[in-house]
Amino acid sequence: MPDTSIRRPDADDPYARSFSSCYAGVVTFLAVVTEGSFARAADRLGVGRSSVSRHVQRLEERLDARLFQRTTRSMSLTREGERFYENCRPGIEHLAQALDDMRELRSGPPSGHLRIGSTPGFGRKIIAPLLRDFHAQYPDITLELLLNDRPVDFSADRVDVAFRDGRMEDSAIVARQLIPMQMIVCASPSYAHRHGLPRHVDELAKHRCINLRTASGRVIEWEFKVDGLAQQRQPAAHHTFNDMDLVVRAALDGLGIAQLPAYQVCDLLADGQLVSCLGRHAPDDGGHYLCYLSRKHLPTRIRVFIDYMIEQTRARDLQCLTTMTTLAPAETETETETVD
Repeated sequence: MPDTSIRRPDADDPYARSFSSCYAGVVTFLAVVTEGSFARAADRLGVGRSSVSRHVQRLEERLDARLFQRTTRSMSLTREGERFYENCRPGIEHLAQALDDMRELRSGPPSGHLRIGSTPGFGRKIIAPLLRDFHAQYPDITLELLLNDRPVDFSADRVDVAFRDGRMEDSAIVARQLIPMQMIVCASPSYAHRHGLPRHVDELAKHRCINLRTASGRVIEWEFKVDGLAQQRQPAAHHTFNDMDLVVRAALDGLGIAQLPAYQVCDLLADGQLVSCLGRHAPDDGGHYLCYLSRKHLPTRIRVFIDYMIEQTRARDLQCLTTMTTLAPAETETETETVD
């Protein structure tokens, strides 16, 4: 009968030594790619820079391929390095996840660091206010919230979860809808009293409009649905801001009309600080999504955060929907006046 017992690897076994050296080389290689330099990889791994260089050199010799193109000022992956990275990364991530799961299983309550990416407006209005209660429930999970307008890159940004408008195109990413992305055209009561409000999208040309410019410099188009067809308009702006909070502030101060996500203005509409218009031309819901890497076994710290956010944001969305349903019949019928 064959011996199926597990034996401790022999330190003198050349296969064991070769595997250990190869594994160390792959881990070091991935650290260099992730950190962007040999020096930062050494700091992350807790070893000397010479050790990092030695492991990468041995890996290159084993593969008979140069993985990095290095000069005194820059470093980049060769074509072979790029291919090797894409092939190795999933396996190492699964191994790291298995180790994390076992550590969490032994340690009890969820713990570890959680890196979260979000658009600035959603991060400030929705996520940040929920972090205190989440931390109270899971005090051993440390949090890092990164706000950025550009699409998330899970690898480069090293985020665990991300909140984004619209679905992610990458099939390797899971996107779960949190709340509808309903857009609402609104203004302050003082603006409506002075200038009236538009009843049709064409009348926006007669009004002072407030636009939002992204970090890339693009001015966000306003979205509508007219005669059953989706339309995008970019009204001539009297005011333009590169931050959604400033757009909200400008609308509250009576500087003009703005189109904003419902989650930003529900509370302000409910207490009368803003009034809505063009509700019958509201676009279809785009959706706001919580995204994470499509891994079979999520670490506990990520899973509990996802569950918490879905529960909390959907409860808020129900409250917002109730507000919008209540306000819809009372939408102002103030006649549009030409703005001087």
